[in-house]
Amino acid sequence: MPTVKDVARHAGVSVGTVSKVLSRDDTVKEALRDRVLSAVTDLGYKPNMAARALRTKKVNIIGLVVPDITNPFFANLAKDIEMLASARGHTVMLTNSHDDAPTEKRQIEALLDQNPSGLIVVASSDASGIMLDGQVPVISIDRRLGAFPLVATDHADGSAKIAEHLVHLGHRRIAYLAGPQNTEVGRLRLAGFERAIATLEAHHEGLRVTKLSGNFDYQTGETLARDLLIRPVEDRPTAIAAASDQMAIGVLRAANDMGLSVPGDVSLAGFDNVALAELVVPRLTTIAQPTRALAEAAIGQLLDRPSADMTDEVISGTLVARGSTAAV
Repeated sequence: MPTVKDVARHAGVSVGTVSKVLSRDDTVKEALRDRVLSAVTDLGYKPNMAARALRTKKVNIIGLVVPDITNPFFANLAKDIEMLASARGHTVMLTNSHDDAPTEKRQIEALLDQNPSGLIVVASSDASGIMLDGQVPVISIDRRLGAFPLVATDHADGSAKIAEHLVHLGHRRIAYLAGPQNTEVGRLRLAGFERAIATLEAHHEGLRVTKLSGNFDYQTGETLARDLLIRPVEDRPTAIAAASDQMAIGVLRAANDMGLSVPGDVSLAGFDNVALAELVVPRLTTIAQPTRALAEAAIGQLLDRPSADMTDEVISGTLVARGSTAAV
């Protein structure tokens, strides 16, 4: 295991400078701080939090609240946040709100009892009207919590890329499975898809889009897909775009159960690029969310900026075209 001396040697600085950087001492020059943090990442150094607690009588904690840790996207995001926080000398306390606003409120209150350095929250819904009165720095990630700053993928742009991809493959009967409309994410992804279709209609005749909505989970995708795929061939969509990879994988399961081929009978696209997207057959076309960049932005703002200087930050996703989409 690398030690603080190894980090100092790798960065070409003193052990004292490393300790100051890990303790968020503002007197360290930016160039030195960047060298130390780069060395921490390169070596995979993790501070001994127990020893630090004995010396300082304090453990640096960041509270993280996610709606559903069984969702592969949130699991991957939590992993990236934990790794980056650890490199900065912080322990992450993770809680799961189960997409329930009252539970979310109780968990945030419990995290505040730990006197954290800050909170990172993926809100359960727009109804999460939690008042924190400036007790600690707070930043939202992926889904906005109240009026707090948000770090997120450009959800509308990602959905627009999926719409363009399907239309350019020749699809004219398309179904869009939207996520819950009580979340900003669900609304942005739907709005981006609809705006792109409205623009594409000017150059591609006969576009027909069916819109259904539900939760971002496997069961919703499977249930909505059965309603679509049971229709007569002339009314059935030739392509389905789902607002999450979980929904898309549910669609894939329904198609397989009904004896339909993807992409032979229906092309399919998702959103998030979770690990399963590369494991299912066929591999899933999707929008890759940059979880590492999102985690870096959230941790950076939380630990390096005063609350008054924290701002919204939007990062573009990338279209990853795989075997689940094909020309009509």
